[in-house]
Amino acid sequence: MCVEVTTFHSSDSAWVYRGFNVAGWALSGADAGGFSMVTPREQTPGTDGMPAVEPAIRTIAMPADTNPAGDIFGGWLMAQMDLAAGNTAARVARGRSATIAVDGIQFLKPVYVGDEVTLFAVLQTVGRTSMTIEVQAWRRPRDGDTCEKVTEAMFTFVALDEAGRPRPIPSVDQD
Repeated sequence: MCVEVTTFHSSDSAWVYRGFNVAGWALSGADAGGFSMVTPREQTPGTDGMPAVEPAIRTIAMPADTNPAGDIFGGWLMAQMDLAAGNTAARVARGRSATIAVDGIQFLKPVYVGDEVTLFAVLQTVGRTSMTIEVQAWRRPRDGDTCEKVTEAMFTFVALDEAGRPRPIPSVDQD
């Protein structure tokens, strides 16, 4: 559950930034409207191994999303991940943002037609104009209860102004 806060605190509870779950960081203070990552912290998993945060997207893999072998395209899954990260980025930036990098994607398990795909987007860092969001994708067979992680990656977004140029991300104090 997210609770809206305007400050950060150091404890074993989940970090929250403007209502967004933030895993793995503590703040050293504001720097030109941005924040710095200083202390990694393990994300607390839920009882089924999935992150203990609200999903950004939950969808069903459909036949139109398959390759000739009948498996779900990796590109479809990446697009879902980008949508999950993009939604978080737009809310943090309070406006338009764009993907500028995707790091470390590796497909661990296949996704099949009919699988429920759950995507988690967790804000990792916020800079002056950019932010990094970790996205994890999990699958659950349509007729089962066991979930397994299928991939994860770090997405970097930049906040954009009306002309498509980088702009500062509003700080907590500006809200």
